[in-house]
Amino acid sequence: MRNSKRVRIREVNTLSDDWYLLRKTTFDYLMGDGSWKTVTRETYDRGNGATILLVNRERGTVLLTRQFRFPAYVNGLADGMLICAGLLDNQSPEEAIRREAEEELGVKVGEVHKVLETYMSPGSVTEKLLFFVADYDSPAGEVAGNSEEGEDIEVVELGLDEALDWIDNGRIQDAKTIILLLLAQTKNWFGRSG
Repeated sequence: MRNSKRVRIREVNTLSDDWYLLRKTTFDYLMGDGSWKTVTRETYDRGNGATILLVNRERGTVLLTRQFRFPAYVNGLADGMLICAGLLDNQSPEEAIRREAEEELGVKVGEVHKVLETYMSPGSVTEKLLFFVADYDSPAGEVAGNSEEGEDIEVVELGLDEALDWIDNGRIQDAKTIILLLLAQTKNWFGRSG
């Protein structure tokens, strides 16, 4: 935790330490007008993560996954089109994302390029997500995932234009997937003219 002269921690209580760590913290915060305000916030700590968009520039394709996510399901999304992602689990971001690409997509990834770091939900989740891009030759199969962790993953290869259309029509609603697909388009990772 960073030290800030504007924050004075008063009390930290653990609410849950089951799946990940949920804490309730009461702290004093120095407002812009010089007054102190006592605030209480809950934070969900699941560790930092990494995500990657695998691209085949020659074919103009990307690899995505279709994977059930219970929190999205209870909020109305039956299944999600996602890019490969996972927690760092005490590995470097590069090592972790290579591991996840092999587990979730069945693809061994060589050189990876970091393109972005961001907090996806900084109002309640401590996780910082590191975004990568890498090339792939061909998908290893249509089904992947770590069954011991309850993963049942369908690997989907799409053209970039089709994937972008899926954002427009709501088939892709995952923020990290949208960010990387739009970066692929705006940064011209496929070397398209026009």
